[in-house]
Amino acid sequence: MARTVFCKKYQQELPGLNAPPYPGPKGQEIFEQVSQQAWQEWQKHQTMLINERHLSMMDAKDRSFLQEQMDKFLSGDDYELAEGYVPENKS
Repeated sequence: MARTVFCKKYQQELPGLNAPPYPGPKGQEIFEQVSQQAWQEWQKHQTMLINERHLSMMDAKDRSFLQEQMDKFLSGDDYELAEGYVPENKS
């Protein structure tokens, strides 16, 4: 049976990650409180932010911005959207 977590974004029990996404306390926190679904959605959103805002992972300010946005996204708070992004119409 798949490991489940109470996802802090969706406020329900969902399948959890197989391993912490990165080392340290923050990775462990995500492993224990974030579902696979929420993490995959964050990764997609993060890629859009990096591409649309031309963020550089070499820049500490850009990394800090992404960390802040990740915390907001995974907590269900308001977060920044990629500029000019229009969600795909799935009808």
